[in-house]
Amino acid sequence: MKIYVQEQKVTLVGKAWQINYMLKKYMKKYTTVQEWIDSQRPKHS
Repeated sequence: MKIYVQEQKVTLVGKAWQINYMLKKYMKKYTTVQEWIDSQRPKHS
């Protein structure tokens, strides 16, 4: 299972049941895909 979080998209690579499991897991943490992407960006102070 691989997850690639890029600037404007999230790509999940794996078996269907793995992708389904991970999407359900991330749905509990993030409301939108944009929130997920923003959380992965490095913080510049």
